[in-house]
Amino acid sequence: MANFLLEIVTPDRMFFSGEVEMVVARGVEGDFAVLKGRAPLVTPLTIGKVKIRTEDGKERIAAVSNGYIEVASEKTTIIADSAEWPEEIDIERAKKAKERAEKRLKNRQDGLDVARAEMALKRAINRLEVADLVTVEDRKIRD
Repeated sequence: MANFLLEIVTPDRMFFSGEVEMVVARGVEGDFAVLKGRAPLVTPLTIGKVKIRTEDGKERIAAVSNGYIEVASEKTTIIADSAEWPEEIDIERAKKAKERAEKRLKNRQDGLDVARAEMALKRAINRLEVADLVTVEDRKIRD
């Protein structure tokens, strides 16, 4: 399979830069795949997983929060608010964020920004789902 350069950039860092066979991302209309030779495209991304198949055939999945993807002839760039590998996710922090968002949505106090609370809940759930992809052994190595 033909390869192309993928860069994933966040405000904090160059999250990923390398040759890949494929990337699958979540757009506002659903998931879509990018392969070498795809027609040029610029489209928004929503909270979801980004699946990368590297040139050696290995797959990696990251949690990504909002952004854009630009597909050009030789390079694809994802600019995201945040991106994390499963082993980077602080599970306790994500659980607490999920609980806070659920509590806010349940109580619905005056002045609650419902859209913001719903986005916080989606981010937390996405992070927890991606974190679950890491095995216990992987976490032991990291700690």
